[in-house]
Amino acid sequence: MAGAPAAAPAPAIILVRPQLGMNIGACARAMLNFGLTDLRLVSPRDGWPNADAGPAASGADGVIDGARLFDSIEAAVADCTLVLGTAMLTRDLTRRVLSPRGAVAEMAALPRQAALLFGPERTGLLQADIALCHAIVQIPTNPDFASLNLAQAVVVMAWEWFMARDATPPEQTIHHDGPAAHGDLMGLIDAIDEAVAAHGYYNPAPGMEPAARRMLRNILTRPAFTTQEVRTLRGVVRALIHPRRRAVAAKLFAGGDDDAPPAG
Repeated sequence: MAGAPAAAPAPAIILVRPQLGMNIGACARAMLNFGLTDLRLVSPRDGWPNADAGPAASGADGVIDGARLFDSIEAAVADCTLVLGTAMLTRDLTRRVLSPRGAVAEMAALPRQAALLFGPERTGLLQADIALCHAIVQIPTNPDFASLNLAQAVVVMAWEWFMARDATPPEQTIHHDGPAAHGDLMGLIDAIDEAVAAHGYYNPAPGMEPAARRMLRNILTRPAFTTQEVRTLRGVVRALIHPRRRAVAAKLFAGGDDDAPPAG
């Protein structure tokens, strides 16, 4: 019986003729934020290694230390089966244009590694660079202010790759101490039920009391209150039932004594 297909390898991030070491470091940081580690540099302007890359990497030292240096794009992508260049324009070349999400879907379907190319800060990828790519990726931006810096472009693509594999549910509730014990919750519900019954809440609807009680319990069991939340709500109920007790507590907190005789 055949096993499940192996997960596609993460893409290589290839910076073509990057200019500033600090931008290379920022790209390394963006990569590691989203689980990418294969950084390849093609003819960086200021050489490699570059002392300015480390501080900008902000702890992504493994990505910086493992970065590989190449003299040409052809050498950098030699082991990759799909080469995608990030660019705003096709530079008069006929190329498929993919969205970031579409690019990730294509890369994820491959049994071998793909490459994402990013051009130098000032010009982006040139026509000769794009000619080496199978397709280009265009990141949607505000058409009136479309230019992204190098690290921003890398982080968008890294994030898309990461999110395609992220199993985090779209919504979740985080409890500090977990849901309260059911007995504690029932105690809260009984206290509220007793208080509202004593104040005539159920009287205006004769015959509807069982349904009203069920609705009240449904409302209070749905949120999955924590133990501390249950205790807080019990305190609220007590304060509403005994308003004078609340006033006395306020006077004591302020340094007064509700039962002290008047001075004189």
